[in-house]
Amino acid sequence: MGAFISRIWHIFISPAAPVPKSENALKFGILGAARIVPMGLIVPAKSHPEVIVQAIAARDRTRAEAFAKKHGIPEVKDSYEEIINDPTINCIYIPLPNAFHYPWALRALAAGKHVLLEKPSVSNAAEAVTLFSHSSLSLPNAPVILEGFHFQFFPSWQLFRSLIPSTEIAYVSSESQLPAWMIKDDDISLNYKLAGGAMMNLGVYHFAALRLLFGSEPEECVSCKSDSFTEGPQKGCDFRSHATFKFPGGGIGEAKCDLKGGKMYKVDFTTVRLHDKVIPTPSLPASQEQIKSRTLTLWGMMHGILWHRIDIIDTFTIRDSTTKAVVKTWKEKSTRKAYTFDEAGGEFTGLKGGKDWMSFRYQLEEFVNRVKGRETQYWIEGEESVRTMKMVDLAYEKNGLGARVGMGEVGGVKGQ
Repeated sequence: MGAFISRIWHIFISPAAPVPKSENALKFGILGAARIVPMGLIVPAKSHPEVIVQAIAARDRTRAEAFAKKHGIPEVKDSYEEIINDPTINCIYIPLPNAFHYPWALRALAAGKHVLLEKPSVSNAAEAVTLFSHSSLSLPNAPVILEGFHFQFFPSWQLFRSLIPSTEIAYVSSESQLPAWMIKDDDISLNYKLAGGAMMNLGVYHFAALRLLFGSEPEECVSCKSDSFTEGPQKGCDFRSHATFKFPGGGIGEAKCDLKGGKMYKVDFTTVRLHDKVIPTPSLPASQEQIKSRTLTLWGMMHGILWHRIDIIDTFTIRDSTTKAVVKTWKEKSTRKAYTFDEAGGEFTGLKGGKDWMSFRYQLEEFVNRVKGRETQYWIEGEESVRTMKMVDLAYEKNGLGARVGMGEVGGVKGQ
């Protein structure tokens, strides 16, 4: 508990003083004063010597001014276009409602700006294909675009993946739940016209996790059961979903997400069960065999800096080779944690990071490295984002609600 409180204190309450900025620091402009902005960019930028949060614009200038004053942002612009067209701004951070990700990312790329884009990158797979194949991305000195699946950059997730041979996976379940009081019915994340829904806001994390763990794309969405709104602006939005996918080789992946859970927050988790193995055991009689079953669970996948734990449970069974009758069974359990790459050890030892770095800070480090033309420790290519959105479309088609609809390239509704 003491370590948990210390992390919260140093990250959110009393962070270290901002580091001096380099002469060639990247200047970021923010589109929208969204809730995620402090955690997604402002706090991580304070400890990065090559990042300056320079400007912000919002639908309501008064709101943008208050936000800028609170977070020490030097400039407030009158519009998103003004930020994108500012020649002193290098990078655009887009934390807008889902439906606005696509049109504003297109405009930023067309202006030659690098784009850090909150998940989900777009509203549907068709938009993803268009966005991540934008003509500007094939030019010399092409702009960089990254969908912010921040958890993938954190040491605990990378350690977890390294412990799992993708070809040996039989089953994966990835789940999260938010208490009902946290997301109100009128929240933008549950607005159909803004491409809302539980799978768009939580499910995409789990869909991406399934793909990465299996190391392949699903053959089909076997089922998708959802509880959804039937009237008002929320009509057509799922607030609770359970999607099941079949992967090559017969592996099954389940993703559960709930925006209307119980009163208490529940830690998200991802559990992987490997195929059973026969363990050669010369000391056993010829009529018996030993079976090993392994299950690995990562608790706290999405915000590992707050708390996480990797449980590794091996179940050993001695049984009759012919009848399969169990003679003896026992379990062996071990746990791992990795708040830094050095704590992960092995192949990760020496990789850059800090004990107070959130997943967003690791993500920002790699984004800057890619923009600067340096080698990255980890990266999410655009094709990965496209494939995740294809899973989202499959699930929405299976539950009958239909793929989310975006604003198109022009858009007709103001952002946040």
